Amino acid sequence: MMENTFEKDYNTVKPKLALPEYGRNVQTMVDSLKTIEDREKRSQQARAVVKVMEILNPGVHLQEDYERKLWDHLYIMADFDLDVDAPFPAPTRESLSQKPVPVPVNKKPVKATHYGRNIESIIDLIAPMEDGETKTYVIRNLAIYMRQQYLIWNKDSVADETIFADIEKLSDGRVKVPEGLQLSKLSGDVSFSRPGVINGQQRNKNRNRQRQKNQRKNK
Repeated sequence: MMENTFEKDYNTVKPKLALPEYGRNVQTMVDSLKTIEDREKRSQQARAVVKVMEILNPGVHLQEDYERKLWDHLYIMADFDLDVDAPFPAPTRESLSQKPVPVPVNKKPVKATHYGRNIESIIDLIAPMEDGETKTYVIRNLAIYMRQQYLIWNKDSVADETIFADIEKLSDGRVKVPEGLQLSKLSGDVSFSRPGVINGQQRNKNRNRQRQKNQRKNK
């Protein structure tokens, strides 16, 4: 009895894909472009391949300058060895392998974590302002916001004088709170919660209501 034999074509034994998200069929199309001798025809087929890539990767439309990115991907899959008429200059291997410029990180420690770094930035903007109604108005609004932040992370009440003292302390004395400045009074039923706490409390209330409802049904 003759045994039929055939060669199994496993992806694991094939060359690694430069951009796996496009699949091996697209890689095969890109490889075939290099075999086309006529430059005009080769360029025409390259545009067709880019169109296929766009269809297979619709999310690329969300990116800025997506058409250029698609052509860059084509050159990457061609191992930067593709001579075609493209709407964009051919990238170099070095230009696409450059690491992004790191975003500078402010390593200066936060003086008061419950206020956050943004408060310190705002104070830095207020400090050089000329004294007057505008500066007083800004300081008052800053104090109201800081009071809210304080009550979110500290359950006790807070006196206006405490907030005023924190402003002067965080500014290293560069901002002086005008004498006689008063903040609006808080209503007795106003409460501040940390992010996510209100939603968590509401979920617990809903569960309790549902539990009580089920108990009444079972009676």
